[in-house]
Amino acid sequence: MSSVLPGQFAMVWIPGINELPMSVMIAQESGKAAFTVRKHGPASTGLFNVKVGQQIGVRGPYGNSFDLKQGKLLLVGGGTGLVPMMRLLTHIKPNDDVTVLIGAKSKNEVFFEDLANNLLKNNPHRVIVTTDDGTYGEKGFVTSMVEKLVNEINFDGIYTCGPEIMMYKTVQLAHSRGLFVQASLERMMKCGVGICGSCCVGEDLVCKDGTVFDGDHLISNKEFGRFHRNKAGILENY
Repeated sequence: MSSVLPGQFAMVWIPGINELPMSVMIAQESGKAAFTVRKHGPASTGLFNVKVGQQIGVRGPYGNSFDLKQGKLLLVGGGTGLVPMMRLLTHIKPNDDVTVLIGAKSKNEVFFEDLANNLLKNNPHRVIVTTDDGTYGEKGFVTSMVEKLVNEINFDGIYTCGPEIMMYKTVQLAHSRGLFVQASLERMMKCGVGICGSCCVGEDLVCKDGTVFDGDHLISNKEFGRFHRNKAGILENY
């Protein structure tokens, strides 16, 4: 896993339970890797409960990566979508001026604020946290802060990962202003290699064509930000 790039993912197998796609949080030259686990369903709960010495399976990395620009950069993350954003920060150039937006529902769901500041300690930067209920940082949706910032700053690159509605709004805001934007999509995924089709967004396969897509491309995708597929592969409205 030492060659994994920001935006790429691995398929993690928990024997006897299931396999799930996960962004790589840390990748070392020795081949060691670290994942951030959020207890949600049976597979992530099983992984969360893995003990030292217990075996799991990891295959990958899969997918593409971000096209990292230089200059004034904006990173927008929410939930587990913050993981590829933190990974992206490890590839930032020393002179880049970086703004990181962390969106959460409430204070107890705010993660990686200190990590982001530490990773950017040698860069001109700011880390802004928003919570929907105002229990920490700025009150309101993170996309409201995105709108404020893109009206003030001509960013050279905008990168986002998290809830699709958040990414959809971010891509719309950037695209309407002619700003370069990329989003790393998170979808239901079973095989990870483009066979099962469970992760399709319109005609795009997130595992094979993504996970990272240019904003120009996403704007023309009729499913992005509007529909998602359930476990049975049936389209549902967001």
